[in-house]
This record gives sequence, C-alpha cells and structure tokens, in this order.
Amino acid sequence: MSDDVNTSVTERTHPFAFERYSPIRFDPHHVMSQPAVDTLLDAARRSPSAGNSQPWAFIVGRRGDAVHRRLVPHLARSSSRWAPDASVIIANLSHRLVEDSDLEYSEFSHYDLGQAVAHLTFQAHGLGLFVHQFRAFDREAVTAEFAVPRHWEVMTLAAVGVPHVDAAGLAGAGTSRERRTVGEVTWVRDD
Repeated sequence: MSDDVNTSVTERTHPFAFERYSPIRFDPHHVMSQPAVDTLLDAARRSPSAGNSQPWAFIVGRRGDAVHRRLVPHLARSSSRWAPDASVIIANLSHRLVEDSDLEYSEFSHYDLGQAVAHLTFQAHGLGLFVHQFRAFDREAVTAEFAVPRHWEVMTLAAVGVPHVDAAGLAGAGTSRERRTVGEVTWVRDD
C-alpha cells in the first residue's frame, strides 16, 4: 500500500483507535459511579451476536465493594500489581453450552463476548475511561468463587478506570502500541 493510501486510511480512522491503550497503572482515587458502570454494561449488551443469542454475562466489582474484594485475591501476581487500583474489575463470561448438556449454546460465543467487551471498551473511551483486558487470573478460582455453572465459562477480566497520570509512558507485558500494517493483517483481497 502506498504512503498516500496509508495517510488516507489514517485520516478516516476513528480517534479511538489511536487513543486507546491498556494502562498498567490506574488512578486509585477515581471512583466510578453506578450510572457509569450501567452505561458500560448497556453498551456491551447492545453488541451484535450470532442469532441474537447474547451469550455473555459480567461479574462487576467496583473498587471497595464486596464483589471487588472477592475478585482481587484471584489475580495473578503480575496483574495484582496494578488491576486492584482500577475503578472497576469486570469478569467476562461466555455462555458455552446448553445447560445440563455438552451441546454448544453458540459456536460463536467467544467471538460474541469479545464484541461485547469491545463495545464496552469503546463506550468507556467516550466516558474518558480506559480498559485493560487481561487473562492473568485463576479462572477456576473465580468460577468457584461466584458459583459459575458448568455451561458458562469465565474467559477474561477487564480493569476499567482513569489511567494514573504517568500511565501512558509505562510499558509492560502485552502493552505495546506497535501494530502490524494493513497489508500484514490482510490475508487475501482483490485491489
């Protein structure tokens, strides 16, 4: 792709794509209101899904509440250094199986959950918040802690809040802003 085409694509890309990053340090004094949490969840629930199956659910812990206190002990050492300071920690669940069976509820449930979390992330940006999605936690322990039934699967966590003032300059595992080019991510296309 020529530089002119890359510039044109960049000019049309929504600013969110450039401004979004995964902070590894959050402002521990920021408090997220319940209406703001509800706005994030509303954006997630409006995400498209295969056959409108909506195969997602969320366990939401605002810093200092009982759910947050139950989630934090199950963080891995790496995420326990920064995630507890986020205003909210959300466990993202996927509806994998039809209850009491081994039949798939939706073969697209992981994909659909990813879209729902992406919608939540986009909405967070609109509220001046940032989201760091991660897998550094004990899935089995979170499953047991919240009595998640076998047909649901705890997939990831998301820390949401306001980045600490120096967070944009901090780097950690999985936080690189480097991206492959459009050409590198395109498998096949007819120009």
